[in-house]
Amino acid sequence: MAFKDHFSGHAADYAKYRPDYPAELYEYLATLPNKRELAVDCATGSGQAAVGLAAHFDCVIGTDGSVEQLRNAQAHRRVQYVANLAEQPAFKQGSVDLLAAAQAAHWFDHEKFYREARRILQPQGVLALWTYGLAQIAPEVDRVVADFYAHRVGPYWPPERRYVEGAYRDLPFPLQEIQTPPFRLNLQWDLDSLVGYIGTWSAVQRYKKALGEDPLPALRKQLQAVWPRGADALPVVWPLYLRAGRVS
Repeated sequence: MAFKDHFSGHAADYAKYRPDYPAELYEYLATLPNKRELAVDCATGSGQAAVGLAAHFDCVIGTDGSVEQLRNAQAHRRVQYVANLAEQPAFKQGSVDLLAAAQAAHWFDHEKFYREARRILQPQGVLALWTYGLAQIAPEVDRVVADFYAHRVGPYWPPERRYVEGAYRDLPFPLQEIQTPPFRLNLQWDLDSLVGYIGTWSAVQRYKKALGEDPLPALRKQLQAVWPRGADALPVVWPLYLRAGRVS
């Protein structure tokens, strides 16, 4: 099947700039399945979620269709990485306690993914999918980023981005859903980190490929003009949107 690969070409930057997730999220997810023997992180990318889950599960396997992404993934003694599509997991029936996908489920072929999720999850096993949209930093900074997102690179977002913009509310989810608490991702970022992160957006990469120019230098000048005077790093807040469910 076709693999929607938007990130192999800048896997090193993805590993450097993509944020980790809060420890509270992993602690909560670990309370949901009956056992904590095996967790699988689909479309693991640089392995942020896989390493986070490893604090709570005996073994975590991070899978991704991009070998280049896996070459840049974080190492951990309880994490193994396997080149594997989310829709074609090479696991035995009923062998997985927690199946997760962080900032990735919108790319999947949902019919095939859910069929395989039901197959590999143990009875009462848990599927957890989460995403985040634009960060909240400072009003002036947020306005520049939002304008860049919607207008400069807006036409280059893949259509699946609509699921992220809808906070995964419209993402297909044919499981017995669990009501989950809210989570937030909190960081401190300087201007270079923010611009580096924006450079990992799939729309930015598609813009550069289509037009042969890099939109980030101009964006950096705009952001520098509104960056609070005297501030190095600023608080960066993302609301996380989590959907979780059990296989009945």
